[in-house]
Amino acid sequence: MRVRHLVIALLTLLQSGCTNQFFIPMQQLVRTPADIGLTYKDIIFESSDGTPLHGWFLPARGKPRGSILFLHGNAENISTHIGSVHWLPAAGYNVFLFDYRGYGKSGGDIELDGIIDDAEAALGKAVELADSTAIIVYGQSVGAAIATYAVAHSQHRNSIKALIIESSFSSYRDIAREKLSQFWLTWLLQYPLSWTISDQYKPINAIQKIPPISSLLIYSNEDAIIPPHHGQRLYDAAKQPKQLWKIENGRHISIFARPEQQQRLLDYIDTVIKP
Repeated sequence: MRVRHLVIALLTLLQSGCTNQFFIPMQQLVRTPADIGLTYKDIIFESSDGTPLHGWFLPARGKPRGSILFLHGNAENISTHIGSVHWLPAAGYNVFLFDYRGYGKSGGDIELDGIIDDAEAALGKAVELADSTAIIVYGQSVGAAIATYAVAHSQHRNSIKALIIESSFSSYRDIAREKLSQFWLTWLLQYPLSWTISDQYKPINAIQKIPPISSLLIYSNEDAIIPPHHGQRLYDAAKQPKQLWKIENGRHISIFARPEQQQRLLDYIDTVIKP
């Protein structure tokens, strides 16, 4: 499904050449956290331009060990992406996940500049909801690209202990060119079309500004959507403290469906939130 969404988005570049085609929102929420047995609270907040945004706060079971802000991938909305973080409250972590403008119950229209502002607004709300617990920012796919830029430039950096990047591309322009090169219809146009994509917020520049915040980059060697060489590029550009995990036998943004990888991530978070 995600492959089809990405193909549709990139083929649309033939007509528009627009960076906003990276985003494929869905307004309908197909479930709530209560449907999968989670306690939650609806959170309504505003982006810097007044756009109303919607999210869910999932409180930790028992005393919270920390708080996680989650930025989801390019398609659908939080009601489908909750599957990536539903296990964290039971492990003792508050989770705040939200929809960018144009997604789910959030207002406004899709545009990358606004979504970058949405991420900063969500960071501010996460600080408020964290109630002085350590904050980890976790993004998947395009959400990881947005998270990287947001953390690098946020006024809330002092509250963030780590940035977790799962399956991010290193450059909007480069991933567009790579995808366009895979289809006979767009192969000849891969370079001219990719240059219509804005790289103002490209992760490979932003990641150099993350320290002293820790960064963890996670990629599957079998990812058919975001090839793992993007992770290597980002890791090489990043500065310490940093880690790169290359996971075998995993699909795009599905690594933490496996209990052993969940525990590995929890162990990593433990190390970065200790005083």
